[in-house]
Amino acid sequence: MSDSRKGKRPLVADRRYPKKKKTAKPAARKAPAKLRKAPARKPSRNIFVRLFKWILRLVWWITWRVGLTVAAGIALAVGYFWTTLPDVDELLDGRARGSVTLLDGEGNRFAWRGDQFGGVVMASTVSPGLKNAVIAIEDRRFYRHFGVSPRGVASAVRINLREGRGPLQGHGGSTITQQTAKLLCLGVVYDPAEWESEAAYVSDCRRGSLQRKAKEAVYAMAMEAKYSKEEILSIYLNRAYMGAGAYGAEAAAQRYFGKPAATLTPAEGAMLAGLLTAPSRLAPTSNLERSRDRAATVLRLMGEQGYLSRAEVAQWQENPASLSPAARRNAGGYFADWVMSTGPEFFTRNTTEDVIIRTTLDQRLQRAAEDALKQVFETKVREGSKAQAAIVVMSADGAVRAMVGGRETQVAGVFNRAIQAQRQTGSAFKPFVYAAALELGYSPLDFVDDEPLTLDIPGSGRWSPRNYTNTYSGRVTLTKALADSLNIPAVKVSESMGRDLVRRVATDFGIDGAMADGPALALGASESTLLDMTGAYAGILNGGSSVTPYGLIDLRLRGDSEPLMGTGGGIRERVIQEGAAKELIWMMEKVVSEGTGQRAQFGGWQIAGKTGTTQAARDAWFIGFTADYVAGVWMGYDDNTPLTGVTGGGLPTEIWRETMARVHEGMSPRPLPLQVPERAVRQAQTPAQQAPQSRQPEVPRTTEGLIETLLRDILGGGRDR
Repeated sequence: MSDSRKGKRPLVADRRYPKKKKTAKPAARKAPAKLRKAPARKPSRNIFVRLFKWILRLVWWITWRVGLTVAAGIALAVGYFWTTLPDVDELLDGRARGSVTLLDGEGNRFAWRGDQFGGVVMASTVSPGLKNAVIAIEDRRFYRHFGVSPRGVASAVRINLREGRGPLQGHGGSTITQQTAKLLCLGVVYDPAEWESEAAYVSDCRRGSLQRKAKEAVYAMAMEAKYSKEEILSIYLNRAYMGAGAYGAEAAAQRYFGKPAATLTPAEGAMLAGLLTAPSRLAPTSNLERSRDRAATVLRLMGEQGYLSRAEVAQWQENPASLSPAARRNAGGYFADWVMSTGPEFFTRNTTEDVIIRTTLDQRLQRAAEDALKQVFETKVREGSKAQAAIVVMSADGAVRAMVGGRETQVAGVFNRAIQAQRQTGSAFKPFVYAAALELGYSPLDFVDDEPLTLDIPGSGRWSPRNYTNTYSGRVTLTKALADSLNIPAVKVSESMGRDLVRRVATDFGIDGAMADGPALALGASESTLLDMTGAYAGILNGGSSVTPYGLIDLRLRGDSEPLMGTGGGIRERVIQEGAAKELIWMMEKVVSEGTGQRAQFGGWQIAGKTGTTQAARDAWFIGFTADYVAGVWMGYDDNTPLTGVTGGGLPTEIWRETMARVHEGMSPRPLPLQVPERAVRQAQTPAQQAPQSRQPEVPRTTEGLIETLLRDILGGGRDR
């Protein structure tokens, strides 16, 4: 029997769904297989990726912690400085020295010295033109930063590198707040015991090291936290140095424009703002054109930043700021310097207070002297000449009304030839020789022989004086000898009176310094200053009393009504009798009307004076007076080079005339207080043919002769003058 199931397929259900092709599976599996093969290269790449990420995480970890630490440190530093900052009111006047304001005889301000501070101003009280100009040129983002401007620093570094400097050299990118911090010296107050000088303290405050800059930035941020923007700007406007000794906007406005800071125009405000970067070099009193150019740049920036319209910029650029009359005269020049030197040092040169000094200056007379000197040198002196001149004008009591110490009149703090130059006086000394003779009873009409003279001088040998003309006039009166400036008669009179007497008379009249020992004393071999010589002539004009030249009337502290001190000059002791002084004036009037000083005449005024020329014409003088004013003029070279073709009766006399003609403008001529000798009066009243033919007395040549003459006069009842 056979198995019936053999060879038959097993019974199974039919597949409802067709079987997927095997080829599709490998394809789907191959892709993952390939992905699984990639890790063969991944280990090396992952190392670098993970390392890079780790480094980034480390840097971030360090950075935010360091940043947090630095921020905390800065915050602590800012907080510390914040606690040390005083109230705003205490920071507005930061001068180490006080100021000196000088007023003329009429009470008008004409000069400033020291650290001038005009008074406190606030950013809200100064003119908008000044406030906006300062912001435009110094810190255009002032109202938008927190005390430090990173953009400004980056810009400054870029400019410095482009111009070949170090990153911190030149432009600093400092904000107004940072500049104010520097003005406050980062809170360090000047202590004389700690610093060698104030200059050393200021130099340290202005250091520009990286460490100093960092501290300055922190201090600035503390200020921003403590004060408002307006308060910071107010401190800056009050403490900033603006040239010519002016600290703060108010002092600068008064110094340059003679007006308050609240009334400045945009052009004036731009000029002040423009000089903040270099106040000494850009000060308008130093170079007005340079200051105006800088102001034009500030005005342009104000227009670009919207503070001024285009039309306003053009208007103010075409009408730049002008200096006040006092500023144009450059702070009083020589006269102010002299007054400062005559007052107490602790109230003038080194004052810590604000001082007001009233002086004797007459600004009209000062301009007259300056204009006269300029006019003569421009028209009478060869171009390129280095010759110098000085002028002093004073009243008969020694009150100095004008002073010019050199040809450059618009200066301050320079060599003053009127008070500092000790020069030989020449024949300008001779009036004191004749003053001694008149005091002893001689008459201007007494005779002396002008003839060759030789004297034996112990230790020096024989000396033979000569007249300037190398001629001799024979028998002449003392008046004629003075009028023609004859040397031999002057020596004879001096030797007869005695040099000690002549020396004493000159010294008592105020001619200071060592006098010559020999007979050349009579010819002006001694040295003196123009101020002393002019003061001595003032003593002759006032009737024979010495004077001490002075320029200071009184001195007081600002705000006080009572002065702390008064004048230290004026009329002093009598030197010669009034009658002798008046006769000497009569003799000196002949110098101008008939003698060597005729070029001094002007406008019908009666004038007395004396010319002077030293050996080799190294010095030339003319000193003279009217009934109202005394004026002295000196001319020469600083290095004692001889003048060419100049004598006292030439250019110095012309300078004197031009000065005094301007001084006396608008005044009516007045006669001099002179006294005509009685003999001259009688001779004028008696016809020449009826005049007695008596021999006129002659000045004796020796002291012994003087004694004999005096005895004869006493026994004979005196001498007729």
